[in-house]
Amino acid sequence: MSLEIRKKKVNDTFEKYNIAQWGNGNGRVCAQVATNVVEQKHQVSRAKRSKALGSGAFRGSTVWFTGLSGAGKTSIAFALEAYLVSKGIPAYGLDGDNIRTGLNKNLGFSKEDREENIRRVAEVAKLFADSGVVCLCSFVSPFAEDREVARRIHTDSDLPFFEVFIDTPLEVCEQRDTKGLYKKARDGQIKGFTGITQEYERPEAPELVVQTVGRTIEQSTMEVIKLLESQDIIPRFDSSTIEVEELFIYGNRLSSAQEEATRLPPIDITDLDLQWVQVLSEGWAYPLKGFMRENEYLQALHSNCLTLADGSVVNQSVPVVLAVDTATKDRVAGAEAVTLRHAGRAVAVLRSPEFYPHRKEERCCRQFGIYHTGHPYIKMISESGDWLVGGNLEVFERIRWNDGLDAYRLTPNELRRKFRELQADAVFAFQLRNPIHNGHALLMQDTQRQLIERGYKKPILLLHPLGGWTKDDDVPLEVRINQHLAVLSEGVLDPKATVLAIFPSPMMYAGPTEVQWHAKCRMNAGANHYIVGRDPAGLPHPAAAGDLYDPRHGAMVLRAAPGLAHLEIIPFRVAAYDISVGKMAFFDPTRKEDFDFISGTRMRGLAKAGKEPPKGFMAPTAWKILSEYYQSLKSKM
Repeated sequence: MSLEIRKKKVNDTFEKYNIAQWGNGNGRVCAQVATNVVEQKHQVSRAKRSKALGSGAFRGSTVWFTGLSGAGKTSIAFALEAYLVSKGIPAYGLDGDNIRTGLNKNLGFSKEDREENIRRVAEVAKLFADSGVVCLCSFVSPFAEDREVARRIHTDSDLPFFEVFIDTPLEVCEQRDTKGLYKKARDGQIKGFTGITQEYERPEAPELVVQTVGRTIEQSTMEVIKLLESQDIIPRFDSSTIEVEELFIYGNRLSSAQEEATRLPPIDITDLDLQWVQVLSEGWAYPLKGFMRENEYLQALHSNCLTLADGSVVNQSVPVVLAVDTATKDRVAGAEAVTLRHAGRAVAVLRSPEFYPHRKEERCCRQFGIYHTGHPYIKMISESGDWLVGGNLEVFERIRWNDGLDAYRLTPNELRRKFRELQADAVFAFQLRNPIHNGHALLMQDTQRQLIERGYKKPILLLHPLGGWTKDDDVPLEVRINQHLAVLSEGVLDPKATVLAIFPSPMMYAGPTEVQWHAKCRMNAGANHYIVGRDPAGLPHPAAAGDLYDPRHGAMVLRAAPGLAHLEIIPFRVAAYDISVGKMAFFDPTRKEDFDFISGTRMRGLAKAGKEPPKGFMAPTAWKILSEYYQSLKSKM
């Protein structure tokens, strides 16, 4: 179709919608179109809207995804939506099915109804774009004329419009047939189905053509991101090379700071404090630049997130703070900087220290939902100083514990580089503080299977046991690492598709609040999928029967937590020992009598007694390591 003919058809279409009455494709005549309306001009400029949204530039625009059913339009659009929102850019996806269940539920699939469906959507998209939002429209929109109407609606309002053709062959779409529509169309149950009995008019000059065959959703989405970057709709983000900011200093700055540290007033810190220095310095808490000042502390405590200078929001559900007693505060008050000293050795300089009251009861009630010193981490808080001190950190060198496990303590940037070396196109993290049994392994294996079925070529597992402080009756880190290595050695988990590393954070046992922290840190390390288990950061109630937290709530909270939109949460499936097949399997409630739930208490009892668990519960060499540890405790007692 020539450009002149296409323009004439568009003009004819606009003229058609301005007549007094029009049909809706069902033989009915709709209400008369109003003629005595005048457009009302807003008093708020687009520049002011952008500023209110935290952006220095107006980003309002529409990306129109067109293609056959099953081509991948919505998958790419929703992945793009998650990406943009994670970068602090407002975006919203309009999907064909969603629109037809609401705004356009009175429309059918005749040519006239299809035209009206697209016209209405384009008008709604224009409103989104005019408000400063990047609107992502996923519609088959098979007719070139209708797509030109949508474009004209935007260009007449001076709004950017990008037509993106998702070019997936019919046979591939039909193989996917995610909704079973092609089969129904072939069977004659659906009339006028695009690609079967209704022609799809391929775009002649779209802004972008995306071919999905042999490509992941992430790769296809990145093409659209590059388009938006090239058109200055969004800033340029090179996610493949982005690294988090570390707080180490080097060269002349290091020498100068170390010399300065000898002259500054010191603050002596504990092992627990040093673990937090490690967390901060390596970038796990990025974009924090040191121990929290009062404003950051209050945001984390009451909002579970931090709002940055550009208006973007990052998750930060737990305070990262340094407590000091009154004598220390009085001794160093007024200093422009202080030295943080551990076991007599200077480890960092804290700049422009800010002291503020340590309201322990408020902190604990907000973070843990309780103030009871029977909780081990709350007990440590209650015994710490009455003041908190915040400030930017300059850390002299990597924190090393010299326990034979430092090789596993990879920083977020080291992990990102490792994933690039392995050519990972997806990284799924599994965090645990307990030994791995075959139920855990089943969940990790199933996640890998799901990702491969979704088109990922090389998903990599980040097996990431917690390595900071834990309560006394938890299994020590060295035992857990050796047990994990045995699981990998026996091939229960694929060692070629797994990175075993230590997460240096202390364990706070703060339930759903802490689960967000765990997820945020793994995202900083390059993970884009996160497996959250049952009660991943809980413990028994210190003053009553049962658990302190609902074991389901960690996973539920993560799905709506602020600042984690770029991290896909993998739902936890309950696994138990299936007696009928002699191995761990996903629980089937229709035959619950076949499943044996082996609790941690029971597992520890078997290990202490030197007894074997049911065959298939845990890799044999891994069980041997665990059993020997518990028997050593028994002999000491």
